[in-house]
Amino acid sequence: MEFDTKLIHGYKYVDPVTGATSIPKYQASTFQQLNFPNNQSYSYSRFGNPTVEYLENALAALENAKYGVCLSSGIAAISSVLLTLHSGDHIVLGNNVYGGTKQLVEELNERYGVNFTCVDETNIDSWKKAINSRTKLLYIETPSNPLLSITDIKEIVKLAKDKKILTVADNTFMTPYYQNPLSLGVDIVIQSCTKFLGGHSDIILGFVATNDSQLYQLIQNNRKEFGFTPGVEECWLCMRGIKTLAVRLEKSSKSAEKLATLLQNVDGVKKVYYPGLSTHDGHDTHLSQSSNGGMVVSFELESEGLTKQLLKNVTIPIVAVSLGGVESILSYPWSMSHACISEEERLAMGVTPNLVRLSVGVENVNDLFLDIKNSIGGK
Repeated sequence: MEFDTKLIHGYKYVDPVTGATSIPKYQASTFQQLNFPNNQSYSYSRFGNPTVEYLENALAALENAKYGVCLSSGIAAISSVLLTLHSGDHIVLGNNVYGGTKQLVEELNERYGVNFTCVDETNIDSWKKAINSRTKLLYIETPSNPLLSITDIKEIVKLAKDKKILTVADNTFMTPYYQNPLSLGVDIVIQSCTKFLGGHSDIILGFVATNDSQLYQLIQNNRKEFGFTPGVEECWLCMRGIKTLAVRLEKSSKSAEKLATLLQNVDGVKKVYYPGLSTHDGHDTHLSQSSNGGMVVSFELESEGLTKQLLKNVTIPIVAVSLGGVESILSYPWSMSHACISEEERLAMGVTPNLVRLSVGVENVNDLFLDIKNSIGGK
């Protein structure tokens, strides 16, 4: 079955009771014990809910995973994985990761003694040098947020397996439609379903996939014990969203590639970051593990004033936090996604006051380009 067919038919989407072609919202906190004292599948929605479970099975199928856990947000998904660690354990992660991930790792270090080292994610030797006897986890995000740095997934997996270390990949930017880390040997995949999987900027939801039954049980327990339970409405909306993933992403990724190419020649644009460009660092590595360049383009302008002019003047992209909607979203990492880390760290990462990140939606690409160009007065 091809993936675009799998998005609709690769899991149960018909209600087995009524035949409805949309799984119902089981909007219930508790379930009557019909055969007490014998156990039944559902008792309390913090422990499990049919709507949530249907989505878990659907997303696991898309990720080629045996097990899936839905959680209340992307950061809850990240937390549920990192909270499997113990005091004294050590994490290695790339320098250019989502600011919320970096903040969480710093908090775990300060409060609970989970140590970490940040490395140049593009250089396998930097990963090797950072590993010590307490390293339990290598955490990758490729392409990274917001500079779209590329990590060689196969090399990280090989290194981790040699050292008997777990690997985790945040696959939010590429989704299982364009990149399959589990199939490349990664142990755990994280998704923020808030983004492309939901696709309509109307849910907050996270997901974790794995083929390891013990890891699955740990993550599921963390969801229950820390209260990371997702809402039924959000899970239902995500199930609706994934049915259109192929058509949305194919349009957005083609537009992103064209925009990235055109922006390179606009006055006022200093640098364009997009893995689909042959000039992008890690381009060949990216295309060896992903099927295209993705839906996100970041670019740096010549000055902070020009950047603020762009953010003030654009009329088609919304200026907002997040990404992955059908509408194009222009974000300012300096004060949005990476505001939670220090200015010094942001600058060291390459996140400057002149950098913007564009999540390309499904609008006409020529309209998008002209809007951006005209907003900065480019030629």
